Amino acid sequence: DVEFLWWRGCPSWEEALAELREEMRSIGLDPGSVSVRHVDTAEEATRAGFVGSPTIRVDGRDVQDLGAEPTGLTCRVYRLRDGRPSPLPDRADVREALAAAVEGAQAK
Repeated sequence: DVEFLWWRGCPSWEEALAELREEMRSIGLDPGSVSVRHVDTAEEATRAGFVGSPTIRVDGRDVQDLGAEPTGLTCRVYRLRDGRPSPLPDRADVREALAAAVEGAQAK
């Protein structure tokens, strides 16, 4: 179950969605199966546990540790593995989350 949450005010969501779909395709998952959800209000953000755009969850788990991030309509800042801030998650984090989900499904 791959979920992509985004907010219109954040310009990086389209690139993040494209990268997510590329990573899904690369490990044999259907990139069309991602559930894309637009978060439009602060209330929706709170209900969804939305800490910024873009947010990617695989089997209900965020691809990167959230720490103490508050919910809200904002652009998300990720930390790349080399420590740099980025508006996009590290592709390796996305790939690992997807691969772990596939491995978990195969083990069942």
